[in-house]
Amino acid sequence: MSTLQFQSRSQAGLAALYLGVFATIWFSVPAADPPLRTLLVVASGAALVTAVIGAVVVARARRAGTPARDRAADRRYLLIVLAEFAGAGLGAVVLALAGWSEFIPVLVGAAVGLHFLPLVPVLRDPLLWLLGAAVCAVALAGLVTALVSAVPAGLVVGTGTGLLLLGYAVLALLRAARQR
Repeated sequence: MSTLQFQSRSQAGLAALYLGVFATIWFSVPAADPPLRTLLVVASGAALVTAVIGAVVVARARRAGTPARDRAADRRYLLIVLAEFAGAGLGAVVLALAGWSEFIPVLVGAAVGLHFLPLVPVLRDPLLWLLGAAVCAVALAGLVTALVSAVPAGLVVGTGTGLLLLGYAVLALLRAARQR
């Protein structure tokens, strides 16, 4: 198995499931008018379908008898995700209290992007470096756009992050299909 492949079909399915769900959430962040709103709804539907397919891949892989889970890696994964949620949540509260709530999507997007970096060795997936860097770049683009124009940061960050997560979820499904 090459280093660019997931360790298991189950892991690929989980990636599609989780990232499909979170892509759906990110597509709901922007307040947009038609036709962009319509496109965001369609993208959200595609992300949900991707998540459902990911769940099916996980269920089939588990029935086929995937290898035992690595409990130490599971604990590291959980700690990384908890740190991400805590940092994003506390940061969001601080921004809201400071009256800068329009920048909450930027902070949360940056936290999401950064959390992928320590997951690279845990999940043994070097492509997460690219996903993390791309999500951080979208967060920065949302910040810059909001500071220099009337376009809200949430529109840039929500749409961009949703597209990146959906794209990666679809890639995970393609990787799972190649492992048959």
